[in-house]
Amino acid sequence: MISRTTLIAVTDQTYQPTLSQLRAFVAVAEYRHFGTAAARLSVSQPTLSQALAALEHGLGLQLIERSTRRVLVTAAGMRLLPKAVATLEAADRFVASATGDGLGGALRMGIIPTVAPYVLPGLLPELRKKLPALHPQVVEDQTARLLEGLRTGVLDVALLALPTEVPGLVEIPLYTEEFVLVTPRGHELAGRTDLAPSVLDSLPLLLLDEGHCLRDQALDLCRSAEIHPAAVGDTRAASLSTVVQCVAGGLGVTLIPEMAVASETARGTLDTAHFAAPAPGRTIGLAYRTSTARAEDYEYLAAIIRTQRPM
Repeated sequence: MISRTTLIAVTDQTYQPTLSQLRAFVAVAEYRHFGTAAARLSVSQPTLSQALAALEHGLGLQLIERSTRRVLVTAAGMRLLPKAVATLEAADRFVASATGDGLGGALRMGIIPTVAPYVLPGLLPELRKKLPALHPQVVEDQTARLLEGLRTGVLDVALLALPTEVPGLVEIPLYTEEFVLVTPRGHELAGRTDLAPSVLDSLPLLLLDEGHCLRDQALDLCRSAEIHPAAVGDTRAASLSTVVQCVAGGLGVTLIPEMAVASETARGTLDTAHFAAPAPGRTIGLAYRTSTARAEDYEYLAAIIRTQRPM
């Protein structure tokens, strides 16, 4: 017979959780996967599991429900998660105050895939130059997971498209960029600068896969203009590089943000066309929690990022 151990909610009043235990709990609650959470924290999976087990034992509560197929946050875990996040933020503020440098040490920065490859090459060297004590930890992911990471404290800031329309976040707009139509070489629309969104009607429009905000923005543009591109969803990719290679191969056309044009069309096998003003586009910004005491530091970070916009 297999017996099961049940945690009884009797907390040892002398018990004091460690920051490592709280970080383990927050990471597992965010990623719902022990391997991923361990990788994000740069610890082994057994170390992570031991830290979480010690926290649960000390509290006399089950915070995470585990099985071979899934990881769930219990009701007690959901109740305590915001408090764990607040405790970790307070500890980070304490260390920052002790060093006299609010942007020293680790900074967990999320960034969407349609921004990361074009901003990071200039931004990371600039951060090393202006903030030598800062150690950025970059997490590239889709918008929904970055927002969840902010909410649970796994991330400190996120660079993404605004507005997020998520309560509890401060959003700092950094810049607005236009969408550019990318076509195969010699396409009838190539080189034009007076396009109307209606030109997309019945064109084979290639998009990123589900979950990418750029896909949603392109579809929103089509809906607002009441147009119906052909073959939307037939070809999808996880990166802009793959999408534009499909365009180069004659599979259709696509929309890419202005910052990506120079990099993605450098091989010379593509043409571009621009929309007439006011051109459709997006706003990129920095988001962080309203509960943080590092707002001034993040304003400075935003100023640095703003100067590194690729053109």
